Amino acid sequence: MGIEEYGGGQGPQSDVLVVTTNDVPGYRIEQVIGEVFGLTVRSRHLGSQIGAGLKSMIGGELKGLTKTLVETRNQAMERLVEQARVRGANGVLMFRFDVTEAADVGTEVCAYGTAVVLVKE
Repeated sequence: MGIEEYGGGQGPQSDVLVVTTNDVPGYRIEQVIGEVFGLTVRSRHLGSQIGAGLKSMIGGELKGLTKTLVETRNQAMERLVEQARVRGANGVLMFRFDVTEAADVGTEVCAYGTAVVLVKE
């Protein structure tokens, strides 16, 4: 797996700026729209579970599970951005991920933040 498969986040052309901070230098918050989130639940396929079980005995990174989690986080973030866009936002502040096990059948990933309208100063 190359480094591009381990990353995520926005591309340079996104119309909704997503940041982990409370504000954005050079912009002012014109309107707070409210909380937005993107949610997805992914199950692990049998092959990756068997591979993870074997790998846990000898140690090392569980690359199949890492790739699945990256894809899952990216999907949750895409859903968050779409929700913000539909509600009229051009920014999401205080962006975070929450990851939990979902009833022992998969992983729930929730991307969340505060949707806002930003204006360049």
